[in-house]
Amino acid sequence: MMHVLRRLLSVEASDAVVAAAPAMAPREVFRRFWPYTRGGRRWLVPVLLFSLVGPSVQASEIWLFKTVVDTVLVPRALGPLLWIAPVYLGLIVLSGVLRFADDVTSTWVGERFLLSLRADVFRHVQGLSLGFFERRRLGDLLSRITGDVDAVETFLLSGVANALYYVVCLGVYLGMLVYLRWDLTLLALAIVPLFWAAARHFSRLIKAASRERRRRSGSISAVAEEALGNVALVQAYNRQGWEEHRFERENVGKFRAAMASTRIRAVYSPVVEVIEVTGGLAVMGLGTWKLAQGQLTLGGLLVFLALIGKLYSPVRGLARLGNTFYAASASAERIIELLDQQPQVVEVPGARRIGRARGDVEFDGIWFRYPDASSWALSDVSFHVASGETLALVGASGAGKSTVAKLQLRFYDPDRGAVLLDGADLRDLSLSEVRENVAVVLQETLVFHGTVRENIAYGRPDATDADVVAAARAADAHEFIERLPEGYDTLVGQRGRTLSGGQCQRLAIARAMIRDAPVLLLDEPTTGLDVGSGRRIMDPLRRLMAGRTTVVISHNLLTVRDATRIVVLDHGRVVEHGAHDDLLGRDGAYARLHRLGAGAVLS
Repeated sequence: MMHVLRRLLSVEASDAVVAAAPAMAPREVFRRFWPYTRGGRRWLVPVLLFSLVGPSVQASEIWLFKTVVDTVLVPRALGPLLWIAPVYLGLIVLSGVLRFADDVTSTWVGERFLLSLRADVFRHVQGLSLGFFERRRLGDLLSRITGDVDAVETFLLSGVANALYYVVCLGVYLGMLVYLRWDLTLLALAIVPLFWAAARHFSRLIKAASRERRRRSGSISAVAEEALGNVALVQAYNRQGWEEHRFERENVGKFRAAMASTRIRAVYSPVVEVIEVTGGLAVMGLGTWKLAQGQLTLGGLLVFLALIGKLYSPVRGLARLGNTFYAASASAERIIELLDQQPQVVEVPGARRIGRARGDVEFDGIWFRYPDASSWALSDVSFHVASGETLALVGASGAGKSTVAKLQLRFYDPDRGAVLLDGADLRDLSLSEVRENVAVVLQETLVFHGTVRENIAYGRPDATDADVVAAARAADAHEFIERLPEGYDTLVGQRGRTLSGGQCQRLAIARAMIRDAPVLLLDEPTTGLDVGSGRRIMDPLRRLMAGRTTVVISHNLLTVRDATRIVVLDHGRVVEHGAHDDLLGRDGAYARLHRLGAGAVLS
């Protein structure tokens, strides 16, 4: 069995789609998640009461059976049935009511816990810096937020409630057994250490298999999300077979982990049954001898044997629960690893609030390198854009243009130098206000699955319908929206797949319009559009830029020649800056880009 597990877990790091989370002691897992029960802890009291009363009622039912045997069956007297029958029926009804109340209360407490934990995990992930998402697989994150969070509830609440129930059962049944025959009870307890030894051995194996199973679940989600999210590319390059192979590899990995876990459990169950039957047979033999000696009644022996079965059940349940704890802890470790991730960009205590900025933007001696990168993305970059001016950043791919946009939005902080807004370092300002003062139109047009109205209003949640229509008119989007089947209430599909590229881009412009921020970032807004579509969005882009501090990031944009100033980047350095005509006259890097047709639309 260990050989199978070792082979299963020997995954090369280069082959692992998702890395395994660091191992953690169950006590530490419990400590980390217990605070999430706040608000529902008072309901743990009735759950505790149900755990105390339930086994007592069940024990009473068993004891009533002894009375039936000794006072009705053996003497063949029907009289006692007149009171035994209604008492037994009452106990059955009471047991059913208790089970109902326990199930409803336990489920309420568990679901409240999940509600709090899942919301907190999602909130935490939302607050992580962009760099985290650029290094992680989205499918694995989704797997953690959904399936792994559910398993934590099993570890912390359902499992603890079951453990408490089993302990109470043990106490009740042991008390009754000792009351009946203490010597038989000692014999019955002699095999309990064997239960724990078996549980301890198999728990280690189950935990290893469960950890691999949860890791593979995250890998399956990651591969599926990547393949289906880029299905057009996959089909265009006929890579379906390759993606199926990747998916199958992770699927087979999960299958093997599941089979290993099942084999371990399948071996564990008969081992426990053999131990249990051995104890039962020993007790039955000694009990039969005592019955023959007149030291025990028939009802007493039958009830004792019934109680032995009841005793072994919680012992077996506690042993099995240990395996469940270890399996759930694998999911808990993945959630803890996620919660331990800290954003690279944090707001300083007492951050300044500036309200609406004038829009004066300055990059002052910026040096920046991406995490784990060996070279600088930006090296000593400086420029200034006064309020209302337009600065164009041009350069070949990889020159560092989009990095400027990320620093302006404070997705990252520079390693050296400062990004200033109205003369204040962004690191000293409220992070939310920094971004409230910036509107963006990105190279990748981001459109949500929702209505046209919702996508435009995303730029300002409190916008009225009139604001949405006005923004759409300014973006030259109103006419095509009106022609849609349901106008502004038309669903655009995931990533706007029911719209053309130009239509999606005009929605993005309308979204930036309605935000009405003093600073505007245009990051390659015409990339992916044909020349005609690119020209059609120029008028709405100019209306959007009017009166705003604008940073245009492009190597192929009509507005570049109209910019107040142009900065040319090359391998993260400023190599030229000036106006369009001046830079052409210098016959330098900008002129070479112009001649090479880095944007034919520049001419």
